[in-house]
Amino acid sequence: MNSQCYSVAMDLGVCQLRNFSISFLSSLLGTETSSVRLDNSSSGASVVAIDNKIEQAMDLVKSHLMYAVREEVEVLKEQIKELIERNSQLEQENNLLKNLASPEQLAQFQAQVQSGSPPSSTQGAQQPAVAQLSAQNSGPSA
Repeated sequence: MNSQCYSVAMDLGVCQLRNFSISFLSSLLGTETSSVRLDNSSSGASVVAIDNKIEQAMDLVKSHLMYAVREEVEVLKEQIKELIERNSQLEQENNLLKNLASPEQLAQFQAQVQSGSPPSSTQGAQQPAVAQLSAQNSGPSA
């Protein structure tokens, strides 16, 4: 092993990568290998070490990505649950309003829907409208 390399795993990997790079560049440039010393036994180990580091890095990225995806899935499941509950609540409210509305009010609403004009009441006015319809339909019975 080269005396410039350290015993710390990361430093060893960097040193081996450096030696591999020098060898590779020397072969590409056609320079003499005597000017760049690298024994053949360590070049195979360098390739294996680099491959191991790449594999470890890819595993780390994969685990972080999987964690992030699982976290996002949990958030989306919670949002879906809330939306299903809200949809159910709105369907119940819609059914209540249909049952309490008079035939004239239903006809007026159908005409508005067909003409494409927005309903005359706003969100804030809808709650009193439910109470008003309820009071109209549950008036005193004789």
